[in-house]
Amino acid sequence: MRQAGRYLPEYRALRATAPDFISFCLNPEMAAEATLQPMRRFEFSAAIVFADILLLPKALGQDVRFEVGEGPKLGALPSLERMRDRIEGAAGALGNIGETLGRVREKLDPSKVLIGFAGAPWTVATYMIEGGSSDRVAVRTYAYTHAKALDELIDILVDATAHYLVMQARSGAQVLKLFESWAEGLPEDLFERLVIGPHARIIAQVRAAGVTAPFIGFPRGAGALVQSYAQKVAVQAVALDVQASAAMGQALQKTVAIQGALDPLLLRAGGKALDVRLDQLLAQWGQGPYIFNLGHGILPDTPIAHVEQVLARVVHGQ
Repeated sequence: MRQAGRYLPEYRALRATAPDFISFCLNPEMAAEATLQPMRRFEFSAAIVFADILLLPKALGQDVRFEVGEGPKLGALPSLERMRDRIEGAAGALGNIGETLGRVREKLDPSKVLIGFAGAPWTVATYMIEGGSSDRVAVRTYAYTHAKALDELIDILVDATAHYLVMQARSGAQVLKLFESWAEGLPEDLFERLVIGPHARIIAQVRAAGVTAPFIGFPRGAGALVQSYAQKVAVQAVALDVQASAAMGQALQKTVAIQGALDPLLLRAGGKALDVRLDQLLAQWGQGPYIFNLGHGILPDTPIAHVEQVLARVVHGQ
């Protein structure tokens, strides 16, 4: 979960040389370096390419920028017709991400896996419609009041995301991950319509293109609906957030691998409580298919020593 980032001094130094965040993401040399930095420092089993989920709206013609201290800001939503015309070209417009993946794969230890990713349609649509980060109240209301328009936008994002992930797989990504960061709070009918259906369609399109790379789906905040997700979406692994119960994870492990769910706040806090929770997670899920990870992104002020503490216990049993 966001291996590279501001908790690493080498990342901060590299980021300071880029004019802005999007330029940083789209510079293959710099993005490859950001991807490799945590792999040099820590004993991670896999690297996840350094990119951002909002590069796709930019490729579809929407203005996207990142304001210091405020996060992403998006311009007016382009017309559906304009975005439809850009679907197939969006992956090409993000070809620099493919180059980043190729550079990383050349330098990464052959025993380490390289993960590509994309934001899932509902999450990306929330930013596109609301113009940035929000509590998503307006966009969830929009899902009811402008159902047809939202469904058409979701369809565009499904197709564009599938093309984008196919490109990533062909560029060196060995695993593909869908980040549904804003699955929380959706009632079952909206979850089926905006999360399960679009994820299933993306994977079907990627498979139809001949890509066999495993998929990880991350419906963050979905609660009990995660089990329905695992049954209906053809993922090989499900990433779990910090609320996932031991029992739910064990039930999922009967059919898929699971990933997560260490609390990033506990990683930041460290100490004995972190060791206790690590032991709990390993005891409850370690006998099944389990990719140890956080339940969301690493926080910028997380001490490096706490990451080392986790790896010592998980990798070396110390």
